[in-house]
Amino acid sequence: MLKKVLAVALVAEASLLAHTGHGSVSGFGAGFGHPIGGADHILAMIAVGLWAAQMGGRVLWAVPLSFVLMMLAGAAMGVNGIQVPFIEEGILASVLVLGALIGFGVKMPVVFSSAIVGLFAIFHGTAHGAEMPLNAGGVEYAAGFVLATALLHIGGIAIGFAMHKLSKASRVAGGAIAASGVALVLS
Repeated sequence: MLKKVLAVALVAEASLLAHTGHGSVSGFGAGFGHPIGGADHILAMIAVGLWAAQMGGRVLWAVPLSFVLMMLAGAAMGVNGIQVPFIEEGILASVLVLGALIGFGVKMPVVFSSAIVGLFAIFHGTAHGAEMPLNAGGVEYAAGFVLATALLHIGGIAIGFAMHKLSKASRVAGGAIAASGVALVLS
C-alpha cells in the first residue's frame, strides 16, 4: 500500500514539473515535494500514521490532524522568520521518539499523543516554511506540503492496519524507524 501511495505522490509531483526549464509550475509542487524529499520527513510522517493506527480509536484521526495543524503553525513561523531553535535536531528527534513509541507499543490518551506529535510538527512545519521558495505562493505551497504529509500519514495508517494481525511487526517497524533516526543523526 505504501508503495502505491508514494507512486501516486511521485506521479503527481512529476506532473507539476511537466514544463521543463521553468522549475516548479506552482508553489503547490514545491510544497508537495518538500516532505517527500527527505528521509527524515518521510520516516516521521509515516511514523505518525503508524503510531495512530497502533493506538486506534479517536487517536487514529486526532494524532495526524494535530500534526498537520501544528505543522501549519510552524510553517507560518518559518515564513515569518520566527526563529525556532534546534529545527533539524527536533526533526531527527521526531524520527527517534516516534519510532521508539511504536517499537515499545506505547499507548497514550489522545491529548498526550496529539501534544507529542504537535510539538514535533512545529519543527517540521518551521523547516517547510523557512525553505519556501521566494517565487512560490504561500497558500499553494502549504496545500502541497499538507497533501504530501496527509498521504504519508495515510500510508503509515495503512501499514499499521496491514500489520495489525502481526502485532510484533509494527513494533519491529517502529524499531526500524528509530534505528533509521540514529543513522540520520550519525550521518
